[in-house]
Amino acid sequence: MTDSIALGPDGQANHTLALLRGEDRDGSLSSEMVFVPGLRLHADPVLEASGTWRSPKGRLLEFNLTSGSGHGGWCGLHVTVPATDLERTGVLGFAARIAAPEMHVARACLRSGTPDGFVDCFFDKHLLFHPEEASHLDALPVHHRDNIPPSAPWREIVIFLPTTSFRLSVTDLRVFVV
Repeated sequence: MTDSIALGPDGQANHTLALLRGEDRDGSLSSEMVFVPGLRLHADPVLEASGTWRSPKGRLLEFNLTSGSGHGGWCGLHVTVPATDLERTGVLGFAARIAAPEMHVARACLRSGTPDGFVDCFFDKHLLFHPEEASHLDALPVHHRDNIPPSAPWREIVIFLPTTSFRLSVTDLRVFVV
């Protein structure tokens, strides 16, 4: 008997996110955090990130991040997307529910590994965090972007968060590859 379900790279990424949504978790923040394998926070060490995070059951992540230095070059939420071969893929994207007590604007990209490091392809829309929870949806037509290699040893979606102190919530996040 053969299985009738073929889990693709989006299924694997969404399973990772579901693991975090499935139970209550919390902890202290630092410049390098792994929430679950495949989902991490990576911040410029100059930022001197500290603070707390929570993942209440049924929700993804709530951040209360403090920047000790007040400046830094980057702060990103990285989601591993094991889509190494995009030859037969038309679109790669994500959907999110987001909110924050104060307005913040963020960008997201598809980061693909290369022999020399990585290349980023930014999604067209900015994420707008504001007090009322809102939906965000964005997608990349993979064959119409020069900076998306058809094949890569690894890929991830990176949501670039503010590089100053912030409080925000990523209530839900889903990845799709079609």
